[in-house]
Amino acid sequence: MPASERLPQERGLTVRTLLAEGVLTVHGRIPNASNAVLYASVAQGGEQLDCVYKPVLGERPLWDFPEGDLAGREVAAYEVCRAMGWDLIPPTVLREGPHGRGMCQQWIGTRPGRAGPDERPGPGERAESEEPAEAGGPAGPDGADASDGFGGLSELLALVDAQEPGPGWKAIGFAAVPDESGAERTALLVHADDERLRRTAVLDAVINNADRKGGHLLPQPDGRLRVIDHGVTFHTDDKLRTLLWGWAGEPLPEEATAALRALSRALAEHGGPLAGQLDGLLSEAEVQALRKRVASLLSSGRHPLPSGDWPAIPWPPV
Repeated sequence: MPASERLPQERGLTVRTLLAEGVLTVHGRIPNASNAVLYASVAQGGEQLDCVYKPVLGERPLWDFPEGDLAGREVAAYEVCRAMGWDLIPPTVLREGPHGRGMCQQWIGTRPGRAGPDERPGPGERAESEEPAEAGGPAGPDGADASDGFGGLSELLALVDAQEPGPGWKAIGFAAVPDESGAERTALLVHADDERLRRTAVLDAVINNADRKGGHLLPQPDGRLRVIDHGVTFHTDDKLRTLLWGWAGEPLPEEATAALRALSRALAEHGGPLAGQLDGLLSEAEVQALRKRVASLLSSGRHPLPSGDWPAIPWPPV
């Protein structure tokens, strides 16, 4: 079991067990979220854990996704990521709570009482960690705009006044952004050539993530990266929209190919353990579309290209 899924006290409860079975207490609402996002905690057997609780009743209807199933998609994304062998998405479960059934996920970052009133920490507020990991990405690129709004994500994302991203960085595209006077200027949006981001790019292609913004990336002090907010995923139509296009069309690294093979085995219609776990979280058509995306990535051996049928980059990027 990954150390990130074990409680520090090691008293026999895993994070997932505590999230699923612990007494859930809501402490406040996280502002500026499009849906109801509640800061909470779960407690059982002397253990306590901070968490995020997103009740289905608080989901805002979307024109292109079925009503009332965003929470299930968040859990499905966690299960898929786990089947790939990657520790990107915090442990996530579907459970009953004070406001009905919803998604419950381990809180990543400083408690709201320390970071500000009832606020999930922004990109500049790093999370605590339980296990060592690889080193973080490079420092910000030359020419980076210190006022670009990326805050503590400057090692991963930046806007630069240049035509090329520079060593260690990948170009996303040009964007019109306001300068200090309020007038618009054109800058190059870039992300780090970072293996943690590359795993995230592959994961997003697999789950068909329609909204990967910079604020969903939570780098931790030990170098690990956690990613959150996966409600608009697994659509049967191609809706991939992300900041992480820097590897588009490039060959997949061997690590990603191995993760995709493991996922393909787990998704097998007969005997694949993940297929059963996704039952009730996704429709059969969505599971079949997931299998096709995995097969397509393995067949091409390359990162996908933007389809042109859907805005490829979310805006604003954070």
